[in-house]
Amino acid sequence: MQYGKRACCSRTVLAAAFLGLAAALPLGGAHAQDKQYVMKISAPTLNAVPDTYGRNLAAAIEKDSGGRIKVEVYPASQLGSIPRQIEGTQFGAIQMSVLPPEFFVGIDERFEIMAAPGLIQSLPQGQRLAADPAVQKLILGLGANKGLRGLGLMVAEGNEIISRSPIRHLADFKGKKLRIFASDFQSVALQRLGGTPVAMTLGDVLPAIQQGAIDGAYAGVQVFTGMHFYDAAKSVTLVDQPTIFLVAEANAKWLDSLPADLREIVVRDAAAQAVAIHPQAMDILERAHKGWTEHGGELIKLPSDEQAKFLDILASVGEDVSQKKPAVHEAYETVKQAAQRLK
Repeated sequence: MQYGKRACCSRTVLAAAFLGLAAALPLGGAHAQDKQYVMKISAPTLNAVPDTYGRNLAAAIEKDSGGRIKVEVYPASQLGSIPRQIEGTQFGAIQMSVLPPEFFVGIDERFEIMAAPGLIQSLPQGQRLAADPAVQKLILGLGANKGLRGLGLMVAEGNEIISRSPIRHLADFKGKKLRIFASDFQSVALQRLGGTPVAMTLGDVLPAIQQGAIDGAYAGVQVFTGMHFYDAAKSVTLVDQPTIFLVAEANAKWLDSLPADLREIVVRDAAAQAVAIHPQAMDILERAHKGWTEHGGELIKLPSDEQAKFLDILASVGEDVSQKKPAVHEAYETVKQAAQRLK
């Protein structure tokens, strides 16, 4: 009799435990759905395409994820210099950085091929090149073995030159010490023009110009206007070469840690916003030009014959530089052929 009573009690306890476990299972699933993930996006610019893309992507991801991903955008190198932003993204302190690909050259030399001068002749052509499947497969796949996942490729604007003393003619390049991006293509191009290249992260450029450490810098008018470079120099020469592309690189480990549905949202929205930014980029550039002149700046163009000579001088840079490195040359040929196809 006692044995039967104990068995009955045991069955009652087991039943209660089973019901408790069953009740807890859906609750655990609900908790998983309620978990919020933080995504930090870093950009070196202010009121230009990189940080604008970051804000657009943030709005899209937060909407599509129902708030399960909270996105924080840090413009103007708030999370450190460009090398620190890359390291932060590579090792997970930052979930995404939006930068010109040539700054990732320390991770893979092929990143710099988008900075080859003369690669494209117009921003619409650059937009088509950034959307080309072969180019995307190549560029977005770089860095996969170094903790990165490329999710978006886009074009911002042409490279222009700000200078303390105006560059009105090709002869004015001679002896000028100009900041360049971290690219052999830009370095060789400037040397052929008679200038001295100085690779420098964006956050250091304005004080370097103000202090006279450099005579000027390559960058875009969006950057010059958005970051108030008119306080240091008033002259910008519009050479439009090379074109400034941008790549959105995510931390691969963080991306893989997301639930499948959220990972799909991030990947999809990053690619979609890289295309959606195109018309907005044109508007940003137009406003930047207007803002520059409104603040007393001058926009200069080389005489047409000198601009043509400028392009002739740079025409062979891509081929000459890339030939020294077989992997870079192969990648350059892939992008060059796509650019020619998409004229």
